[in-house]
Amino acid sequence: MAATIATFLSGLARAQLKPVYLIVGSEHLLVIEAADALRTRAKELGYLERDILDVEGQFDWNRLARAGASMSLFSSLKLIDLRLPTGRPGKEGSAAISAFCKSPPADTILLISAYDWSGKHEGAWSKDVAAIGEQVIAWPLKREEMPAWIGERMARRGLKPTRDAIALLAERVEGNLLAAAQEIDKLAMLDDGAPLDVARLEAQAIDDARFDAFRLTDAAIGGDAARALRIVAGLKAEGEEVIPLLGWILNQLRMLLRLSAPGANLAEGFNRERIWGPRQPAVRHALKAGTSAHWERCLVQAGLVDRIVKGRAEGDAWREVERLIAAIAAPRHANALLPATAH
Repeated sequence: MAATIATFLSGLARAQLKPVYLIVGSEHLLVIEAADALRTRAKELGYLERDILDVEGQFDWNRLARAGASMSLFSSLKLIDLRLPTGRPGKEGSAAISAFCKSPPADTILLISAYDWSGKHEGAWSKDVAAIGEQVIAWPLKREEMPAWIGERMARRGLKPTRDAIALLAERVEGNLLAAAQEIDKLAMLDDGAPLDVARLEAQAIDDARFDAFRLTDAAIGGDAARALRIVAGLKAEGEEVIPLLGWILNQLRMLLRLSAPGANLAEGFNRERIWGPRQPAVRHALKAGTSAHWERCLVQAGLVDRIVKGRAEGDAWREVERLIAAIAAPRHANALLPATAH
């Protein structure tokens, strides 16, 4: 039986590590943090060498067997970090994982993480993992579970929120755990030890335009068009300026264009662009949905917005921002969203 994130984390410190772990789920933040907790625990126990295997494109599954067979140069203990974003290893991958599980190398831990999971992903390979290791599933939180999750996370960061403040933050983040985590991190940086009530929460976090811009692009890149457009509407209603917002959007579009270049090494690109932890799944989603040509087209649309704001073109700048954000979130609808001037 698969473990929940909470059960896995609570038992991690006191348990002997197993040879294989499968940490999966659509709640990307929970998957990433659970995998990070396992890596940290393994390092504490002397697993100092780490092989990272990113399953992308025509992945050579022989690399898994080679990683398990190779001797460590620095330590007798090794962690193999196999990143399987889709949760579907395919026929060759399934066989490779099953073979690893049936004869696990000594002094080696295999961590498999995936950001998409349902009953359809289950197979002989995942059963082989469960037979000798542990399967951990990050199920999406229900609406009524969000306040408790937020409250516990705030407490771990040393915050002292009131119940109303927790409820307000849960309402504003609309079930988005990453947005909630970002708000809590910022609140922790501003914390002075005093109780955090609704008034202080409003003043310190939720209406900060810079962080609204981050949330906007995160939502759009992650494919959540409805949420991204709600943020645009909120920024417009609050009288925010388009140019500062456009600067960050341009920054993110150029990043997507660089990462989508033919032959680009995504793992190296993430390090170069400083895309770590919870942001990686959203960027992977965008790169899978949109091509280099699409991101170039979005940059042309951003140029149109810039010209409108500066009086060099006619149009409604906010309306064109909406078109741009929707196109970032849903590349397949770009032809309907972007005007002819963005071709």
